[in-house]
Amino acid sequence: MSSSGTKVFVRSQSVVSRVVAGETLIVPVRGKVGDLASIYSFNETASLIWKMLESPRTPAELSAAVSRAYDVGMERAAQDVERFLSDMFLAGLIEMGAAGIAEPARQDVAAAGAR
Repeated sequence: MSSSGTKVFVRSQSVVSRVVAGETLIVPVRGKVGDLASIYSFNETASLIWKMLESPRTPAELSAAVSRAYDVGMERAAQDVERFLSDMFLAGLIEMGAAGIAEPARQDVAAAGAR
């Protein structure tokens, strides 16, 4: 951890995402095969957070964006973001690192055919 201990989150390299008919779909990839039994579908708020996680972001950055985009208070936005990050981390869809230290390994999702 860095001296500040600020956590950052980024998309896992083991997922593929697509926007289909305005809906963000996430498919975990296990052993080079999409795990079709574990497809995730994101609402508009989760889709905003997911898009921002193309690069490492702190929970505060994500919360501020949600607060601005949906005109909700920072406390509510922070609670929603924390819950989303926790769920996605436990599901293996995002990785966590520390700002200022080797950030989580990531690949160019667009180059992998995901968007």
